[in-house]
Amino acid sequence: MAKKKQQKEVDPNSRTVCRNRKARFLYDILDELECGIALRGSEVKSIRNGKISIDEAHARVRDGELWLVGCDIAEYPQATVMNHEPRRVRKLLLKKQELRKFAESAEQQGLTLVPTAVYFRRGIVKVKVAIGRGRKLHDKREKLRQKDDRSEMRQARN
Repeated sequence: MAKKKQQKEVDPNSRTVCRNRKARFLYDILDELECGIALRGSEVKSIRNGKISIDEAHARVRDGELWLVGCDIAEYPQATVMNHEPRRVRKLLLKKQELRKFAESAEQQGLTLVPTAVYFRRGIVKVKVAIGRGRKLHDKREKLRQKDDRSEMRQARN
């Protein structure tokens, strides 16, 4: 019993701050990668308060580096003069071979780099970036139909 209690204890420095739930609906996720992100102090404080939105964000490869575009981190009120710009472009940190693998697949037609989650791991902000292929309208309808069928089957069992 003691082992199970120890496993359930959660590290307070490791928690999910934000998820992009819309990304799984709009894209077929092919692969995911965990990246670090270059932030300023006021941005980290704001993320700790949960004031971040990645719904409209995407990643781009420019000059051999990966950048997060369209991510909105609200200003931190206590930072006053040393505050950050809410929608600035932020650099994502990852190894060169991971970037090469991701960049090749991102250049293919119809593939997009989409952030799916922002979370803390051991006190450091991480971003999970996924390679996604955009879904057509009929694919989205099919996914909704499958979801409805699953829920109906679950209700029938109960």
